[in-house]
Amino acid sequence: MNTGVRAGLRRRPAHVAVVATAVLGAAAVAVGIAGAAGLRLGGPAPAGPTPRFVDETASSALAFTYDGAVELSVGGGVAVLDCDADGLPDLYLAGGAGQAGLFHNDSAVAGPLQFRRVADPATDLTSVTGAYPIDVDGDGHVDLAVLRSGGNVVLRGLGGCRFERENEAWGLDGGSLDTMAFSATWEDGNTWPTIAFGNYVDERIEDPTRWCEPNQLVRPEGGGQRWGRPQPLEPSWCTLSLLFSSWDGSGRADLRVSNDRHYYQQDRGQEQLWRIEPGHPPRLYTAGDGWERVQVEGMGIASYDLTGDGLPEVYLTSQAANHLMTLAGGPSSPTYKDIGLDRGTNVPHPVIGDDTALPSTAWHPEFADVNDDGLVDLYVSKGNVSQQPDYAKRDPSNLLLGQPDGTFVEATEAAGLVNFDRGRGAALVDLNLDGRLDLLESFYGAPVRIWRNDGPGDGSSAAAHWLGVRLAQAAPNADAIGATIEVVAGATVLRRELTIGGGHSGGQLGWVHFGLGSADHAEIRVRWPDGTSSPATTVAADTFTIIDRSSGARTWRPAAGL
Repeated sequence: MNTGVRAGLRRRPAHVAVVATAVLGAAAVAVGIAGAAGLRLGGPAPAGPTPRFVDETASSALAFTYDGAVELSVGGGVAVLDCDADGLPDLYLAGGAGQAGLFHNDSAVAGPLQFRRVADPATDLTSVTGAYPIDVDGDGHVDLAVLRSGGNVVLRGLGGCRFERENEAWGLDGGSLDTMAFSATWEDGNTWPTIAFGNYVDERIEDPTRWCEPNQLVRPEGGGQRWGRPQPLEPSWCTLSLLFSSWDGSGRADLRVSNDRHYYQQDRGQEQLWRIEPGHPPRLYTAGDGWERVQVEGMGIASYDLTGDGLPEVYLTSQAANHLMTLAGGPSSPTYKDIGLDRGTNVPHPVIGDDTALPSTAWHPEFADVNDDGLVDLYVSKGNVSQQPDYAKRDPSNLLLGQPDGTFVEATEAAGLVNFDRGRGAALVDLNLDGRLDLLESFYGAPVRIWRNDGPGDGSSAAAHWLGVRLAQAAPNADAIGATIEVVAGATVLRRELTIGGGHSGGQLGWVHFGLGSADHAEIRVRWPDGTSSPATTVAADTFTIIDRSSGARTWRPAAGL
């Protein structure tokens, strides 16, 4: 490969990206945010204080670095999974040119963060760019879809944090491409998941119109417990993130694709949305369906219902400004408009440091409530691709705190999270089960970092309440991927669709965290993947709840096992 090109030396100057951002954001200026807090039934609650994060990397024994040649510089994913069913989130970290690493969580409840590496040839793979947890066969043991440069691997979980390769037994052709993205869903009538791989670029090909490697959709063979031949998703435009999601609330999971416009012809490539209908070939949404052309240096995808209409907004990371997209006219057509400018989520430049005049490079986005005030927050990891002179080299990630009026405010420095390494994958996750979301971030060419959420940074003693939720149903799709969890706490209604995919090269499977603010109890409602709904269940705040479709809700306590 032409590694000089891979280092990003051919990327367009920053002013091009800024102009494109201005065009995308022009419509957003007139949108306004009246009614932005529509998810609140009885008026907005006050925003909570900024949390204080404590760097516990050195004491946690989590010593690990993602690195490699520039062709690996766009990977670096983080997978969060519970590999031994003890309720504590474990970690699988992409290593790039070095070995990937599986780390068991040895943290005491509400105590310091502690990890222990689990060495195993099955998981200690090289050329790993990212990974996503998924229970493929519905046996209750989480599996891993491992993304690699040169051949993807699916690892079957055996329990006890042990894994074995299952490509051959499960019919997966791992290919030989540079895979950076993954997503999965269960289509109606199938006992095996439908999966998609997003592939990047091969500049060894002389014709630049053919640089982008084909993405692949893999469906079960005959609907059974084995995958069939991969189906190319053409055209493909150098993909860095994929997400199966029900954008229109129908329950059907279509596939959103985020692409890097640096590598495709501007008159051809764009962001994409594929209609994935059971029993039919995938169909690309076009202008005739209401789809409008958007071109970004697409790095990551996050989705969350910010407006309370039951439909997810979509956040796209890029270089220069990022983009927060909402449906312009509801679920009748996939026509999106950018509201990021009004909401304060564009974050086009570093928030602090020597390079604040230069545009940023953003990677992993994630919506989660870090201060448990019932208002969702947004984390965006950032870092130069390699040594791109037109983009900030000192580019710290952003923590944006949600406000009652639907906007977001910058809180990175106040939270103690400023770091100038080149960020890639990340995860907001309650690692010690104390009800507060901690932070893990992977960097290109620098050690991973882990921060423990120490609660309100203003010294206030009254902590906000929270809830951890997991869903369970009979196989297949034992984790109910595609379901929607709705939590009602006082005047607040929060919704989250369970998905596998999005982010940047990594994702989570396990407890779903909700901040409840001052509410001391909440109602949980579940719309299962087949569209049926369970009756509301009232639970106490500050608890972990497992909702089993057959047996109902039960409280789970640490050390009880799952």
